[in-house]
Amino acid sequence: MTTSNSPFRLDGKTVLITGAGGGIGRSMVEAFLAAGASVIGADREAAMLDGLDLAHQILCDQGDPKSTRAAIEGHLSQFGVPDAVVSNAGFTRAEVLEHLDDEIWASELAINLNGAYALTDPIIKAMAERGRGRVVFISSVNALGHYGNPAYSAAKAGLVAYAKAIAVERGGHGVRANVICPGSVRTPAWDHRLEADPTLLDNVLPHYPLGRMVSPLEVANAAVFFCSEAASGITGTVLPVDAGLTAGNLRFVDDVLRGK
Repeated sequence: MTTSNSPFRLDGKTVLITGAGGGIGRSMVEAFLAAGASVIGADREAAMLDGLDLAHQILCDQGDPKSTRAAIEGHLSQFGVPDAVVSNAGFTRAEVLEHLDDEIWASELAINLNGAYALTDPIIKAMAERGRGRVVFISSVNALGHYGNPAYSAAKAGLVAYAKAIAVERGGHGVRANVICPGSVRTPAWDHRLEADPTLLDNVLPHYPLGRMVSPLEVANAAVFFCSEAASGITGTVLPVDAGLTAGNLRFVDDVLRGK
């Protein structure tokens, strides 16, 4: 099989990636370009997208769903609908229930759920009218079990329900929707934690059966797969990319059963 005929290739396809300037987002751009796609990058500020090989840029703050929808509708009217969208942007600061109040709860749902809906809804409508499209949401293992960050977790669980609604109600219009749930991903977001406590990974990594975090590129490769023809029969699914975290409790096995 030649590369051009591989079902994993995306030659001639256009993919919109949100949060493209972040740690996972930049790896997303790299992976989709390597698969042959043209990439549209969306983020809050143009400076965040510096150095990326993008066909177009969309600037919007996903924490403001109304302006996000307006920015996407403006892009669609000018350039048309992409073949795929990867809803990757996300943010959290409230790590435990004690950190929450009404303002923080509303803010985290606005960014992680309401903004993702405002961004993808006009695209999905256009994809359904065209008769084909691929949607990937980057959720989190927090959507599948509680690992802290309660407001973020609620929002990310909402993305799973939303993706299943798209899969069921828009599948007949050729639109596929799937969800990736990363565990801890080694991005620059961890730098401040490790600076404060260089031994932090000694406590984190024993929870992961693979003994490590996943890389941004491993998350990106899963997104490329979902957007490719290799996944043409897959919709409404949730794929953990988590080094085995959600498979079971390794720390319990080691500490309680093995008695380490």
